[in-house]
Amino acid sequence: MNLSEIIAVSGQSGLYKTIAQSKNSVIVESVVDKKRMPVYATQRVHTLEAISIYCTDKDMPLGEVFKKVSEKEKKGATPVDHKADEPELLKYFGEVLPEFDKERVHISDVRKLIQWYNILQKADMLNFDEVKAEEGEEAKSSLPTDNMKAKPTHAKTQRATGKPRTQSAAVQKQTVRKTGAA
Repeated sequence: MNLSEIIAVSGQSGLYKTIAQSKNSVIVESVVDKKRMPVYATQRVHTLEAISIYCTDKDMPLGEVFKKVSEKEKKGATPVDHKADEPELLKYFGEVLPEFDKERVHISDVRKLIQWYNILQKADMLNFDEVKAEEGEEAKSSLPTDNMKAKPTHAKTQRATGKPRTQSAAVQKQTVRKTGAA
C-alpha cells in the first residue's frame, strides 16, 4: 500500500490514483470506476500520505489509522457506513482510535476516513504486508556491501605532466516542474 500515489481532489468525491503528468495538469484515475481525468494546478489536491489525525499526544498518520481499522475489522470493510448518524460514527471511531482528539477531529473527518477506508478496501489496495516487506528491503539496500567501495567525490588524478589535478564530481542538472499540487 503506497498512500503517496493516492490523492483526494477537493470538489470531487472519491479517491484517485496518479497516472501521469502532462504539461499543465496531472492525469488521475478513479479508484472506484477507473475513469481518468485531468487535475489542474488550480485545484486543491492532497495525498493520503500527507494526512494525519489529531491525537491527544501526537498526530497519527492516516496509514497507521487505516492499519488499526484493518486490524479491528480483520481486513474487512467497516460495519458502519460513512453516512451513519454522528453518535454511531464517533462511537466506532473511538473504539478504533481511543486517543483521538475529540475537540479537533470533526465528524466530517471521521466520515471521510471511513469512506476512504471502505473505498480502498473494496479496491483491494490495503495490503499492509507489502509495507513491511518494502521497509525491510529499504533497510537492506541502504547498508553498504563489501564489494561496493565508496568513491571520493573529489579524487586527485595525475596529468601527463605529473601535476595533480582535482576532478570534480559529475553534477546532473534536473529541471523541476511546478504543478501546483501539494
